[in-house]
Amino acid sequence: MQNSPDTAVRDIPRRALFEGILRPDLGRLSGRNASGADAMNVHDKSQYHDLYARSMRDPEGFWGDAAREIDWIEPAKKVFDASQGLYGRWFAGAVVNTCYNALDRHVARGRADQLALIHDSPLTNSVTTFTYAQMLHEVKTFAAILQDFGVSKGDRVVIYMPLVPEAMVAMLACARIGAVHSVVFGGFAAKELATRIDDAKPKLVLSASCGIEPGRIVSYKPLLDDAIKLAAHKPPACIILQRPQQTCDLIAGRDHDWADLRAKAIAAKKSADCVPVLATDPLYILYTSGTTGIPKGVVRDNGGHLVAINWSMFNLYGVKPGEVWWCGSDIGWVVGHSYIIYGPLFHGNTSIMYEGKPIGTPDAGAFWRVISQHKAAAFFTAPTAFRAIKKEDPNGEFIRKYDLSHFRTLFLAGERGDPPTIEWAEKQLKVPVIDHWWQTETGWCIAGNPVGLGQLPVKHGSPTVAMPGYKIEVVDEASKPLPAGTMGSIVIKLPLPPGCLPTLWQQDERCKEAYFNEFPGYYKTADAGYIDEDGYVFVMGRTDDIINVAGHRLSTGGMEEILASHPDVAECAVLGIKDQLKGEVPCGFLVLKAGVTKAPAEIEKEIVALVREKLGPVAAFKLAITVARLPKTRSGKILRGTIKKIADGEPWTMPATIEDPMVLEEIKAALQGKAG
Repeated sequence: MQNSPDTAVRDIPRRALFEGILRPDLGRLSGRNASGADAMNVHDKSQYHDLYARSMRDPEGFWGDAAREIDWIEPAKKVFDASQGLYGRWFAGAVVNTCYNALDRHVARGRADQLALIHDSPLTNSVTTFTYAQMLHEVKTFAAILQDFGVSKGDRVVIYMPLVPEAMVAMLACARIGAVHSVVFGGFAAKELATRIDDAKPKLVLSASCGIEPGRIVSYKPLLDDAIKLAAHKPPACIILQRPQQTCDLIAGRDHDWADLRAKAIAAKKSADCVPVLATDPLYILYTSGTTGIPKGVVRDNGGHLVAINWSMFNLYGVKPGEVWWCGSDIGWVVGHSYIIYGPLFHGNTSIMYEGKPIGTPDAGAFWRVISQHKAAAFFTAPTAFRAIKKEDPNGEFIRKYDLSHFRTLFLAGERGDPPTIEWAEKQLKVPVIDHWWQTETGWCIAGNPVGLGQLPVKHGSPTVAMPGYKIEVVDEASKPLPAGTMGSIVIKLPLPPGCLPTLWQQDERCKEAYFNEFPGYYKTADAGYIDEDGYVFVMGRTDDIINVAGHRLSTGGMEEILASHPDVAECAVLGIKDQLKGEVPCGFLVLKAGVTKAPAEIEKEIVALVREKLGPVAAFKLAITVARLPKTRSGKILRGTIKKIADGEPWTMPATIEDPMVLEEIKAALQGKAG
């Protein structure tokens, strides 16, 4: 097979996957994009190396300087206090208000008439905008309403809402009065919402009558009612946003109409001032997806979050104040918290909130329409969204229908950015495509390519290098650092930088057990991979995704790269399934590109041959199964663990975060078809 941008198969040394070594020729160093054009925005001399070295040598000096961009009520007594918390606390003794830094200071300094938010909803066929002054007025008003319900500093408020402007208003209003918000993804199952209500014990729940998906309305209110029935903690009141697409009945005495409360508050000229809080006080609780039993509530503090997220907007993402920024996530996930709501507003950007999908609203050109219409300078989304677009529009015909001249950079995160998808995006968009890696727990990027500091050369398959403050190491089971190129557990040396979790909500011991105990002195990412000779990080999957085939450790991420390189494959997943002889064997699930006419059975044979060619027979890759789609969470992550349980014949429960439960039945049928 000849290598080409769409069908490139990199030579992966045979030792790579079966001795736990995955070398950098998996991702070639790229000073050129996939179309062969000269490298774009790649600086010969990036400021990154000097700044990173300083963040390691003098972390207090580094983050103290970054903190100068924040408006403090009282400065920190110590930039870092090692005696506080589980591993120390940032900006100890400082007093601040997050909402003031997001809105008030910009209005006072000349951005009153600049757009703060563009809400674009192809699902309701509407575009709604708010200037910084308008958003501040809405937030002041709603914060006063929260106070009327007895919400004060330290109280929790659960937000169970779709992607609408009122969700931004709600989050900022909580921050304004020092309340702790906990956003639960709209449409989450009642049982899962109930466990989060019981853990957070909110004084108030904010919700909406419905969410909107392509072709269907998702009724939120019955789910909320059921959740409150299930919960031991009974929130005293709920405020419900009635959407015109579907209204709902309100329970007298408990439920209140959002629009009525707003209208009355405006008429009465109600307004709430900013409440000072400690930098170390919690801003929000965000529960990790897919938890069972007592959920893990990741805590984010006010001060460290302000400093780190604000720092990232220019230094990492390369956007300047006043520019339009688009993060295509949801407020139910950490990416939406950091980069739809807080980051752009801290930095004085215009944020796009998009209520739609990459395809089907109305077509595979939806993203390009938004970028073109609103003149977005940079866009951040998940690789899975691009795989969906590539499947529907493999030749990028929709891209060429829109003026993307304002568009500079595409950022991907959420799942591993597989090289074939990144190469396709580079070729079609002709702008830098930057993969980066982080977690709910960290709140911002662990490893990335700092566009603002001067972009580093891209290596396909790598999110590039550690961001300032993160000392990333790869270790074995005994916490011993491994040599360059050797795969192991990815860990971060303590202390974590500002913005990362200080603890789990009221669960210090569980936090230690989950993240700090297994590798003493480190934070456990639970991701596996390696660091190459140039310091580039390669995240190959969750540690659970490293499978053991007859004593050989294999990376499913590496195998997925081979499958994805096939010209007919749009998307894939590889996982280990039980085998009596070898312990585990890999199984590949394939989603084909639109318009493929070749028989699936033929493609499956080619895939098996391709893996054998690249890895040899030791990989024991004999099973490839074509499916119409892969089961995913609403944030776009493939539910590999659930697929594995189905394949192994083990009991499984419906994941709370699943986008479409019917997909699992399709997977079950496909597996049975192969077994038969």
